[in-house]
Amino acid sequence: MDTREILTRFKSGTLARDQAAALLTGFPVDAPASDAAAPGPDPTPEVPQAPAPATGPESRGVRGPAAGRYAITAVHGRFPYADGLDAFWRTAVGGTGNGRRIEGADEFDAEFFGLEPAAAALLDPQERLLLETVWQTLEHAGHTGARLDALTAADGEPRAVGVYVAHGPTAYAACRGALPGRLSALLDLRGPSQCVDSGASSFLGALHLALGALRDGECAAALVAAVDLRQRDADAADCVGAVLVRPLEAARAAGDSVHAVIRASAVAHAGRAAPADADARLARRAQRAAGLDALDISLCESSASAGDAGAATGFTVLVRAVLQLTHGTLLPLPDGPDTTPWPRPRDLQGRELPRRASVTVRGECGTAAHLILEEHLAGRTGPRDSDERTGPASCPAELVLLSAPTPHHLAATARLLAERLSGDADAPVDTPQLGVLARELRIGRATMDCRLAVIAHRGDELADALRKFADDPAEHLGHADLRQRGGAPLVEELDETAAYLTALWHGRHLDALARLWLAGVDVTRGDVPGADGARPRPALPGTAMLRRPLAPGTAATGGPGR
Repeated sequence: MDTREILTRFKSGTLARDQAAALLTGFPVDAPASDAAAPGPDPTPEVPQAPAPATGPESRGVRGPAAGRYAITAVHGRFPYADGLDAFWRTAVGGTGNGRRIEGADEFDAEFFGLEPAAAALLDPQERLLLETVWQTLEHAGHTGARLDALTAADGEPRAVGVYVAHGPTAYAACRGALPGRLSALLDLRGPSQCVDSGASSFLGALHLALGALRDGECAAALVAAVDLRQRDADAADCVGAVLVRPLEAARAAGDSVHAVIRASAVAHAGRAAPADADARLARRAQRAAGLDALDISLCESSASAGDAGAATGFTVLVRAVLQLTHGTLLPLPDGPDTTPWPRPRDLQGRELPRRASVTVRGECGTAAHLILEEHLAGRTGPRDSDERTGPASCPAELVLLSAPTPHHLAATARLLAERLSGDADAPVDTPQLGVLARELRIGRATMDCRLAVIAHRGDELADALRKFADDPAEHLGHADLRQRGGAPLVEELDETAAYLTALWHGRHLDALARLWLAGVDVTRGDVPGADGARPRPALPGTAMLRRPLAPGTAATGGPGR
């Protein structure tokens, strides 16, 4: 950044005072500039050293290198002008993000979650939005199936996922903690479940608490979410979003996608100090915890650039920072020029370093939160999904399993996947190798009552079968509706079942596995070949949701999935 841009960003609030000073002078904020006119001894070359970790009182309560680094493995959100991160980025780049309300905020897919429409209509609209968003976040991460069961806490408890929710005022619950509690109960998540309300800093404060729980082994992953519907506030915008966070090493070992790395976080109240001084002090705390100084961080995002979204303000600011890190592009300021390239910094040897950004939000009650993010620059350790494509060449047959809560959901999900394979959807053009796709659907998705099994040799063959099923499910033999069954098949209860299923998978008895799947057996229980997480996970569309408007008094019958 040149001097003009530094001053412009400082004036608009997207650069802290100490960061602007460091960038302008070339010296860290705590290092005084030398007097060029004063004589002194000949300079002696010194090897640059990283700042020593903080040991004083200012470092207490800060999450940083001592507790490890953390990966953001999934992000999903809905905004007034964008449903999802791709749409958010397009509107942010084009400067078309106008509006205050989320489109379709009164719509909900009750049947997807096993709720009657009449009961769902009585739920807090914030809870309905949050439930859908959290589920989609887990699906994007590939953690709604067998992988979710494998997330164990330090004491061995499965499904150890913490739920931390930031939300604003609501008239639907006497206890605000009811919202994260119901999420944990509905999704059977067994980690800590907490609500945070500190105004605009609520989301970052919730994320800070989640990092502490991960550090202490209370959970293996943490869902941090925020929702705020400001229906009566003309100056604030609606927003709902969630991130899934895991220790970085665990995420890498599992082959998770890493959107960004969290280097450190810090939370504090200003007390009686001036807010600007308190913010600068908080930034220094986080920088010391991360082993960095102000010169190492070239972007500062705050609510000044993202606007007011109530308790979800921090989520919006975080999303802006994460997308700029991944795209390598700086978004325009509210009154500034167009986007500008953001090249990676280099060290003294010319090697590329990761881009870094800080995120700061201060709540109305005086509590501020500061987060330091870093671009993920992982070396390639194994083949990528795009190395082998679902092209016309003949491949070994693969069993592709889909499931959904109702037949209509199943048909819609099949259509979404067919569009993804055909390149018709608004998705990355790379098509994953058929075996990678089949494996991801087996172990990364929840097993539901309406099921489809397709054996295919090529991606185009699979896409054609999925499209035909979506157009006319009755003509396809490989599907089943198990909603009226009396219970799981007896074979599910036998200890030998897992070993039997493992033998079928390794023997590639795909027809037998397909028949068992359609009969109600969870064939993903076996030791599925290639399920070791060595490959990065493909980006696949999630299970389709069929939303419809809800209002008090909605009839309990009818609906898209029946």
